[in-house]
Amino acid sequence: MESTLKRTWAEIDLDALEHNYKVLCGRMGPGPRFLGVVKADAYGHGAVEVSRTLEELGAAYLAVSNVDEARELRGAGIGLPILQLGLTPAEQTEQLLAQRVTQAVWSERSALAFSREAERLGGRLKVHIKLDTGMSRLGFPCDEPDFAASLEAICRVCALPGLEPEGIFTHFAVSDEDSGESRDYTLLQHRRFEDMIRALEERGVHFALHHCANSGAAAGYPQFGHDLFRPGIVTYGIGHQADALGLRPVMALKTVVGAVRELPPDTTVSYGRTFRTTQPTRVGVLPIGYADGLHRVLSNQWRVWTPDGFAPILGRICMDMCMVDLTGLPHVNEGSEVEVYGPHNSVNDAARLAGTISYELTCAVSKRVPRIYHRHGQEIARELLLRE
Repeated sequence: MESTLKRTWAEIDLDALEHNYKVLCGRMGPGPRFLGVVKADAYGHGAVEVSRTLEELGAAYLAVSNVDEARELRGAGIGLPILQLGLTPAEQTEQLLAQRVTQAVWSERSALAFSREAERLGGRLKVHIKLDTGMSRLGFPCDEPDFAASLEAICRVCALPGLEPEGIFTHFAVSDEDSGESRDYTLLQHRRFEDMIRALEERGVHFALHHCANSGAAAGYPQFGHDLFRPGIVTYGIGHQADALGLRPVMALKTVVGAVRELPPDTTVSYGRTFRTTQPTRVGVLPIGYADGLHRVLSNQWRVWTPDGFAPILGRICMDMCMVDLTGLPHVNEGSEVEVYGPHNSVNDAARLAGTISYELTCAVSKRVPRIYHRHGQEIARELLLRE
């Protein structure tokens, strides 16, 4: 493990996570409770340690995308309620019941399948009803032409045996965008959400939990808190709204300078010869590449941070290595640590260069990159996800 750590690793700052949790809870006010979204291994940060921290901080719920993610949390002793957001086959109902998982129900057909399986197994499956208010992905459609039919379908679903309807929720499509059109669309989605809840209550159908506030809504529409709010990427201090909220990045992806080369002018670097030196150039070779999650599209665009300044990436990023320009950084030598993403070198900026979102870059940090967890300034855990 020690030799692996000195290759490439990710430091996970759980103090930053605690700070972000408290800022977001303060923004939403005393009513709504925190639902921690820890799917995709907590966006690459490590679902077990993140969930354990959120549980200690007082979060009310967690959210995952599949039963394997839920099983991992239960196996680690996480006791919080878990909402499974993803498409789940009804054949996995036994696992849902065994792991005490709440399942999102997105259609009458899916509800019937879960109901049959839960009845067969002699259990009651807790469910949250998913409304499609304009995302056009999953859920009972709540647009005006489909509203009445969905109302009737949800009433039937809530009467099915074997199901325990606990919550109702929706997801916003453009709550993180600032244009007038986007704001109007988000307000329309929320109105549809509230209209359906009101219509169901008039039919005698009530839910203990209502939730809709994702990262964008937590940042821009704190009045949408309801009973739970479920910020995703901003919990981890990244995304374009994080800085404005005073949030801190939780992950720092680091590596070391493995070798230093002195290259003469007119020397090409890496595959495809896309970079050519124009002067004597001091080049550092880093043991990180696209197999570790450093996207190849960042070739000749991104840089790493050193205490003496930034070192631009030269040439194409390789599978296991990349090269950086250390000219003018004489104190950066073999063994020096550098930051690829983190508090000094924002993954948001890398995402803009890559033409993507910061979620994709943190989720892409691969299983061969160990995570090192710090809390109250002390290392508390290490995790290498590769099989031993």
